[in-house]
Amino acid sequence: MKGGMKMEEKHSYRGGQHRLVIENREHTEITGVLHVDSFDDEEVIMETELGLLAVRGENLHIKHLNLDQGEVTIDGFVLELAYAEEKRSRNRGKNILERLFK
Repeated sequence: MKGGMKMEEKHSYRGGQHRLVIENREHTEITGVLHVDSFDDEEVIMETELGLLAVRGENLHIKHLNLDQGEVTIDGFVLELAYAEEKRSRNRGKNILERLFK
């Protein structure tokens, strides 16, 4: 620590808000969404203010998407939620190359 300043915590975010609400495992509202990376009827992967978020389930579909406001609404039966610290965009090219040369 230099000059009495504390080190920034690993889980700090960029000033926006991130909120996730699930109603009866069938209706999910998420705020603080920066980008939707991919989606199909079993998985939606998005970058949020607090890292990557994967929503896995059955018959998932994006009901509402407004990236200007950082809002996503997903309908469908939710089975699992998983956060990842790593930013996908930083490693996207490396992962493709690793797959090609394995």
